[in-house]
Amino acid sequence: MDAMRALRLNLDSAALAANWRWLEQQGGRAACGAAVKADGYGLGARGVVERLAEAGCRDFFVATWDEAVRLGPLPEGASLAVLHGVREPDLPIAASLGARPVLNSVEQVLLWKSAAAGEPCDVMIDTGMNRLGITPEESRTGLLDGLEIDTLMSHLACADEPGHALNEQQLFTFRGLRGAIPARRYSLANSAGICLGARYSFNLTRPGISLYGGVQRAEAEGQIAQVVRPEVEVLQVRTLPEGATVGYGATFTAQQPMRIAILNIGYADGYLRAFGGKGAALAGDLACPVVGRVSMDLIAVDVSATDVRAGDWLGIDYDLARMSLATGLTQYELLTLLGDRYERRWA
Repeated sequence: MDAMRALRLNLDSAALAANWRWLEQQGGRAACGAAVKADGYGLGARGVVERLAEAGCRDFFVATWDEAVRLGPLPEGASLAVLHGVREPDLPIAASLGARPVLNSVEQVLLWKSAAAGEPCDVMIDTGMNRLGITPEESRTGLLDGLEIDTLMSHLACADEPGHALNEQQLFTFRGLRGAIPARRYSLANSAGICLGARYSFNLTRPGISLYGGVQRAEAEGQIAQVVRPEVEVLQVRTLPEGATVGYGATFTAQQPMRIAILNIGYADGYLRAFGGKGAALAGDLACPVVGRVSMDLIAVDVSATDVRAGDWLGIDYDLARMSLATGLTQYELLTLLGDRYERRWA
């Protein structure tokens, strides 16, 4: 099947491992885990886990039990936590996999106590995100008594915003909970939170986006390497006369005779219409701008200054921080929107 694909993701194993090692170092004495939800942020969770485990990572996090099943057996010595907790239909899977649910509500705690008393779990405390999590007040009622808590965690809401007051408020609240709720480990920092300093690291950090090349704070600039480089086959090269238009809506008009290449990528592959007039293909080091609108499966790029022909492969400019600024898409979206029509090639 891979030989039939006209889309590739070239994935850099060394860059992925180097990013994890830098994040581990920034966390001081804390262990450094890895969020591999959303199919490893679009890279392919299985390949990510194998490479990070080889680098030394032992703690992995997915969102759902379906993701846990799809991930398959973990490398020896590794553990897995399921961030969305546990529902009644999940209990048989939870019992068979040995992964820990992250309990996020009073109802989930009571369900786990009734169905799996004594089995390890994690617990999420909401310290200000107002998303998933037990409130600090609920945690002090005796609700958590009797649980075998491996990791007590919370999640920072504004770690990527320099100087935001909520960061210190959440840290203060979580420190108080650490003293009140017994657990084997405590965890607060995500990718951006790691950059806030060792005070936020506790026993375990949980990076996600920065593992995959995302840069959220100035401290990570020049430290986090690009992991994902899309590459696309040229389906056709066309010569346009002056005045010809390109694509739906005829939004681009050739100001002079030019050559355009039609590439096998579009918004069905996560290359959204926001890239129209802003993205580029790469013929070696030469940028070939996207012209006209992005279609579902196709884009056109200006290759007038190249000798590109049908059947050639061009890179796609996919620096996450820069393309996020250009398109208005978040770095998370740029990764997780990548579809299943790509061949994923680890090097």
